Amino acid sequence: MSISIQNITKLYGTQRALDNVCLEINDKEVVGLLGPNGAGKSTLMKIITCFIPPTEGSVKVCGEDIFDNPMAVRANIGYLPEHNPLYLDMYVREFLTFVAGLHKIKNIKERVEQMIEQTGLTKEVNKKIGALSKGYRQRVGLSQALIHDPKVLILDEPTTGLDPNQLVEIRSLIKQVGKEKTVMLSTHIMQEVEAVCSRTIIINNGKVVADDDTKHLAAGQSLEAIFRKITSEQ
Repeated sequence: MSISIQNITKLYGTQRALDNVCLEINDKEVVGLLGPNGAGKSTLMKIITCFIPPTEGSVKVCGEDIFDNPMAVRANIGYLPEHNPLYLDMYVREFLTFVAGLHKIKNIKERVEQMIEQTGLTKEVNKKIGALSKGYRQRVGLSQALIHDPKVLILDEPTTGLDPNQLVEIRSLIKQVGKEKTVMLSTHIMQEVEAVCSRTIIINNGKVVADDDTKHLAAGQSLEAIFRKITSEQ
């Protein structure tokens, strides 16, 4: 089991961002976390990655508890947040070398070149990150998330703002990575999970309202139609 989430609740004052969420994510599973803005997707991801603590409940990543051993949890996770944090004045190779050094990776030069090739950055490698398009910045973000070879990859809205060509390329890259790693990505776009994910978990108002194989869950319906169906059954 890659990720085990048990009875997670998160309160911001009186607001209940997450309400008793329980999930089990298997090894090498590509899971879409689907829901409207404000549903609790990013909050759940931040708890899994040890950025914020839950109010109640527990999470284990690759057998390591977020409270007992947060450094081991972080070592097993590659994380790309919604707002991709990059040093815009650094060159692509320079930035990836810096990140590899933070992870104390052996053979840094070799690993950096591997990531540049895998994420399709070869043509842009001599540019400063600030001069890159949105799509290539996302590739840099994916490279830094993957450079320490984590077992779990967590992506928060990884394709937001991309043009159609970039969208296809980034989705293809995520599917490729999902053959070797557990991947969880959040989105509010149904087509996103249909294109990339084998399993879809729908969150609404901080609660898991659906969890199923993507093709069974979608069945040609829009996200709005799925929500109407789910809420009418509750």
